[in-house]
Amino acid sequence: MAAIFTRFSETINLKENKKIFSIGVRPFITDCTGKVYFTDIQVQEGDKLTGYTPNTETMLKKYRVDDTIVPVRFYNGIVRSKETLVLFNLGSTSAGLDCHIYPIQNMASGSIELSQSAGAHRLKLKSSVNKDDEISIKASTRECLKNGSPTEKEGFFQYTAAGDSKHIVTLEDGKSARVLFEFQEMQEGSERL
Repeated sequence: MAAIFTRFSETINLKENKKIFSIGVRPFITDCTGKVYFTDIQVQEGDKLTGYTPNTETMLKKYRVDDTIVPVRFYNGIVRSKETLVLFNLGSTSAGLDCHIYPIQNMASGSIELSQSAGAHRLKLKSSVNKDDEISIKASTRECLKNGSPTEKEGFFQYTAAGDSKHIVTLEDGKSARVLFEFQEMQEGSERL
């Protein structure tokens, strides 16, 4: 008999507007028989499930309008020091996000970071970069590249939440870079695994 996995979520509301320094989680089940497996526990800000890995009960398909697949979306801009960029994802679920960074000045190792919304799901590029390098952090292929060759990162590949998706780009103070985001909007399909 195959195991059946179900995804549960819960929103935790804080009584006061203070920083959280630690969370203790103790999963437990009462009044049942059989085997129970906890595979993942994820904590993120906000009251919507936006994790990049979809629930395996349904497959995803590319977002469609009038039965036509919507092409890949591109957003670009210039960031100096630190900016929060808002991407619009019209799909009904989150999607992997590819980010390309083109430094305008040289930057020290560890000075380039990407994160979601209030700073969660952080990624830090470990290597230094030179003017006109091309950095590609690609959730679609699970690659982090510098001028086409693998480079080290610390943290998570990025994703776009359905709706308005906020992304923080942090660079070395006073330095600038061109950024390009690209993603394929997704929606839930009807096919089962």
